[in-house]
Amino acid sequence: MTENGKSPILSLRGIRKSYGPVEVLHGIDLDIHAGEVVALLGENGAGKSTVSNVISGTVLPSSGAMTWQGAAYAPANPREAIDAGVGMIHQELLLLPHLTIAENIFVGRYPMRNGRVDRAEMNRRAEHGLQRLGLNISPRRKVENLSTASQQLIEIAKALTLNAKLLILDEPTAALGGEETRLLFKQIERLKAEGVGIIYISHRLEEIRQIADRIVVMRDGDKVQEFDTADLPVRTIVEAMVGRSMEQMFPPLHQPSDETVLEVKGLSGPSGRFNDVSFSVRRGEIFGIAGLVGAGRTELVRAIAGADPIAAGTITLNGEDITPASPAEAIANGIVLVPEDRKLQGVILDHTIAENIAYSNFETVGRGGWLSRNRIRAFADDNIAKFGVKGKGHQKAGEMSGGNQQKVVIAKWLARNPRVVLLDEPTRGIDVGARSSIYEIIHDLAENGVAVIVVSSDLEEVLGVSNRILVMAAGRQTGILDHSEANDVSVMELATA
Repeated sequence: MTENGKSPILSLRGIRKSYGPVEVLHGIDLDIHAGEVVALLGENGAGKSTVSNVISGTVLPSSGAMTWQGAAYAPANPREAIDAGVGMIHQELLLLPHLTIAENIFVGRYPMRNGRVDRAEMNRRAEHGLQRLGLNISPRRKVENLSTASQQLIEIAKALTLNAKLLILDEPTAALGGEETRLLFKQIERLKAEGVGIIYISHRLEEIRQIADRIVVMRDGDKVQEFDTADLPVRTIVEAMVGRSMEQMFPPLHQPSDETVLEVKGLSGPSGRFNDVSFSVRRGEIFGIAGLVGAGRTELVRAIAGADPIAAGTITLNGEDITPASPAEAIANGIVLVPEDRKLQGVILDHTIAENIAYSNFETVGRGGWLSRNRIRAFADDNIAKFGVKGKGHQKAGEMSGGNQQKVVIAKWLARNPRVVLLDEPTRGIDVGARSSIYEIIHDLAENGVAVIVVSSDLEEVLGVSNRILVMAAGRQTGILDHSEANDVSVMELATA
């Protein structure tokens, strides 16, 4: 296959991959040309990551063949792929927290001089990569304690230093806000102009329309459709991904009661990440919090959940001051947090689903200070069914898709019948099918009288699920919008105020 008379830089023919008797890729054909962005789309489990891992040398195919720049290509490991000019940015962060930014960017390929690491050259090149992404931060700073968004940009800067001819970007904007995403897209356009081919994986379908030249859709290990343009209605793309007609993504909003459940007054953090924030949430209300990355949204909800300290202000629940000094105090009062990073803060990956659900509910699954395996199993099975988790209680959380891991995190907290649920980026890196089911869970919570707070970088999401939206900018509260007056323009005006 050629494009404008030019041969593809990468071709896959009949790529299959099996794990034991289970075949997860069924003869995939794919071509990538120089200077184009191909969006590789599909629900979790469709095979996107497996295809990407085959191309990047992380996974060996069971059969089939690849060519790279006209020659046979069969990388045995990621190093061989990188040496050939193929780089991949994984969705899950792979940084080493105790190393500096520069050391992380060049780990395994440090610039050398006279037999020693040339730190000056390493820092200079790292700083250049960071500046290309608009990240004004010292390359000598250690990665630990950086925000998720900053760490994601460092992963991208790492790939930019590879001088690769093909880049695979797996959910590169999952943790990024609008400004960071715009900077990334600017770099992608520059890379395209330099002849770099890009495979772009994302669940944010609106950004696919902005950045992709073509769309390849996968489902259940097959390539099911290919579009020669990305200028398509979102519904068309979604229906190709799920193999059925999609109804409205967001459930109809429930009308909350007039009863105030949670009230935040003059809340400030000791680090200055948020200052003098005040709002209330009613019984059965879904209250959105929007703003660009760095606005202080996550720090605010962590403070409400008792996970971060509070410098000033109060939190009242049903009129009673319960300002928590720890997560245990917040949980005891019926406030729970589903955190931003499910893998680091939400689930223990090498423990079972049943164990993960039980960890937040010891008083239910235990008796007289002892845990009962039968109680744990029955309790987990009940909540797995209740929240639509696709898995068994004995299955390890790390073996599940991102959407199902998120359902486990939600299930373990909702099993406590909380009064207030805080959801920080509840659908980050999750496919459209799983997103829809999580929106249903949020809708059901509100309908049952729970006060729900949703923090999201996805503007369409926060607009779609919220009765009201608090907008933040640089740690300040810039406005609260009712659903009827909230739109992408009004929110962004406040987010950049």
